[in-house]
Amino acid sequence: MYRALIACEFSGIVRDAIQARPGWEALSCDLLPSEKPGPHWEGDVQQLLLNAPNHYDLMVAHPPCTHLAVSGARWFKDKVEEQKEALAFVQMLMDADVPHIALENPISVISSKIRKPDQIVQPWMFGHGETKATCWWLKNLPKLEPTDVVEGREGRVWKMSPSENRWKERSRTFPGLAKAIADQWCAHVEKVYEIKSKESSESQDHTV
Repeated sequence: MYRALIACEFSGIVRDAIQARPGWEALSCDLLPSEKPGPHWEGDVQQLLLNAPNHYDLMVAHPPCTHLAVSGARWFKDKVEEQKEALAFVQMLMDADVPHIALENPISVISSKIRKPDQIVQPWMFGHGETKATCWWLKNLPKLEPTDVVEGREGRVWKMSPSENRWKERSRTFPGLAKAIADQWCAHVEKVYEIKSKESSESQDHTV
């Protein structure tokens, strides 16, 4: 059984997409409770990773972008310490003891303070006719391939009316993108382990 950790996810969207794939179990983790029933750990993901080193085969991480997104650049001068802590959290996730990692954020200072993203995708590449640039920083994973390029370039997420839950709506992963994550990255992890298992078996045959 392969194991995936979905860090900083309360929606359960990516978790459920991976959980639906045969041979996989997925756990979401966030300081908030899960919006959907399913495997979820409510607490600090750093503590979870420390308690279970090398336990997961794949981690998909969605660190908060409040102090990182360039859309809020005009406030950066007033939250230097908050941004420093947010970047340290991102670096911790990138350095986690997990062989395959995908970390997501919008256009942000991660690019200039840590490193540039490996890929930038849009919802319209995965069946949703909207715009929302999503950057991915990858470790031992290939770039996602578009699955359903559709018309429509509306920035619905950015046009939402102000409300206390607006940030939640903006942070949710589009289902089409979640399915691509489950289909493509999980398949890649499976292939990697199949190759390693075959190589190990062949090596043992030679030593007998």
